[in-house]
Amino acid sequence: MESFLNTPFLEPYHFFRLTLIFFVIVFMRYLIVSGVYHYIFYVWFRPRVAHRILNLKPKQEQQIRMEIRRSAITSVIFAFSATALIILWQQGYTHITTDWSAFPWWYHPLSLFIALFIHETYYYWLHRWMHRPKIYRKVHKWHHDSIETSSLTSFSFHPTESILQAIVVPLIVIFLPMHLYVLFVLLFIMTISGTINHAGVEIYPKSFLRNPVAKWIIGATHHDLHHKQFRFNYGLYFTFWDKWMGTESPDYEKIFQQKTEPDTNSTVGS
Repeated sequence: MESFLNTPFLEPYHFFRLTLIFFVIVFMRYLIVSGVYHYIFYVWFRPRVAHRILNLKPKQEQQIRMEIRRSAITSVIFAFSATALIILWQQGYTHITTDWSAFPWWYHPLSLFIALFIHETYYYWLHRWMHRPKIYRKVHKWHHDSIETSSLTSFSFHPTESILQAIVVPLIVIFLPMHLYVLFVLLFIMTISGTINHAGVEIYPKSFLRNPVAKWIIGATHHDLHHKQFRFNYGLYFTFWDKWMGTESPDYEKIFQQKTEPDTNSTVGS
């Protein structure tokens, strides 16, 4: 790690080499996670979860190509953000640590929850701003071109939106002390959450809404309604800002219950 941080990443050669490495990692992660998720829930387990598919129609090849192309652009921007984060860390501008003993054990999960809360708050209000008519047409409409979402939709953003999303993690670690591995967990949650929420298949059980903790977590039904209704469900990971600000779809709980009802017409393995 020390030799890595001693590499002069501000020099153009090392800067673009590291950015290229990050691009390959980010884009391949997107393709692999989206592809595996699609295979598991649309192909392998389809008989078990078919009753939970949210009005899913066969994806047009044109939309799939569009989403992958736009996701490649997003991956380039995220790669530049990752390189900038490394340089900030290298120059001592972040609070990233590799020493577990630098903080009490309880601080590490707390720092993760604080980071998730900050990200959730930032994205909720950014998302509402992007739905202003003029901003929406110029920026956010790219993402909403995918009305019938899939796991490939998770990275399909306009470059401006990608930049606005890419800056939040570097900003968080500039101000919030965090262990490097906790940062990796945060990035993992970001990837998995985006995939689950866009995949169009509600994988959470019917009891989710009755659980005092789980009911605050966003799943496919919640975000699918955003893509179809536009005026509701702006959250990223959690539902609390939507609940507090009165922007949660009034149809959410009813549709969630419908989509998680056992399908008596299907048989497992058929």
